[in-house]
Amino acid sequence: MEINIININETHIAEIVSDDLVIKSTQDALGLMADCRYQGAGKIIIHEKNIIPEFFDLKTGIAGEILQKFTTYIVQLAIVGDYSKYTSKSLRDFIYESNKHGRINFVNTIEEAKEKLMK
Repeated sequence: MEINIININETHIAEIVSDDLVIKSTQDALGLMADCRYQGAGKIIIHEKNIIPEFFDLKTGIAGEILQKFTTYIVQLAIVGDYSKYTSKSLRDFIYESNKHGRINFVNTIEEAKEKLMK
């Protein structure tokens, strides 16, 4: 895993680059936040492929557990991926509500992630 720090107008954003799963548990999310904070970033971009698939099945409760940590520790997050493949109405509603509030963002591109995290 690589953590690339992007500096845009004095805002430090950590972009996670990996071909492997990075977040498999709440503990992984906490470790990632700590690593990014240590490097000066309070905003994180991660790809959907780096998060366990069960995260996107809301019935498991994993998304709620993990995202609560980001909210608690005031770390903004953008998850980059293609969400059109998910047919769950509850997941679509969850994504819509999350994007509306802006702390947790589900986006399609890195550029969109940067835009959201700059607000």
